[in-house]
Amino acid sequence: MSAVVEVRGLRKIYPLDGNEVIALAGIDVALAPGEFVAVMGPSGSGKSTFMQIVGLLDSPSAGTYRFEGNDVSTLHGDERADIRSRRLGFVFQSYNLLSRTSALENVELPMVYAGVPESRRRQIAVEKMELVGVAHLQKHNPNQMSGGQQQRVAIARSLVNDPGLILADEPTGALDTKSSADVMQILQRLNREQGITIMLVTHEPEVAAYARRVVTFRDGRIVSDAQNVDRAA
Repeated sequence: MSAVVEVRGLRKIYPLDGNEVIALAGIDVALAPGEFVAVMGPSGSGKSTFMQIVGLLDSPSAGTYRFEGNDVSTLHGDERADIRSRRLGFVFQSYNLLSRTSALENVELPMVYAGVPESRRRQIAVEKMELVGVAHLQKHNPNQMSGGQQQRVAIARSLVNDPGLILADEPTGALDTKSSADVMQILQRLNREQGITIMLVTHEPEVAAYARRVVTFRDGRIVSDAQNVDRAA
């Protein structure tokens, strides 16, 4: 089976005041189906740039990126947006929920853009909310939920189109210790029981401990790529 993510010689260069800033300096890495990978590194290491490219929110300056076996390195605009909406799920630190919209409607939103019929949207949204333990919050707006509950709703939203990959960008950054552990246990369970491939970006070792593999960036390069022997239960 093809790797979900495979990059070769991946480079990203940004112009700055007449100079060039090298964010990625030639990355080679692959994620197999069903993996749970944490990407770590200090600020400026390239991990966030890597996440943006893998999520088709940015394009590489050089090198190749194959997603589910297809070269997506040179796709633009609508082509990238189509793959994002159909095959990628996103979980962000800030939840990105619509404030005046119910939890159920927030979870349904990606399916609205994908043209899924309303009756089917409702059924799928409820199923995914049940999966992460927030089905009882369907009618609540974000301001009626805790941070941990909001992030669970965001995770449910990331699942509705059955993505080939979930990208979680500092998903516990705004949460207290208990809520962080709850959210990470949900992601871990989705990976173990549903076989969902997850790539997590974090600067916190205790969060990375939930992943099966840790890839560490520094100065635009991968300096470590190892199985996680200290994995949290």
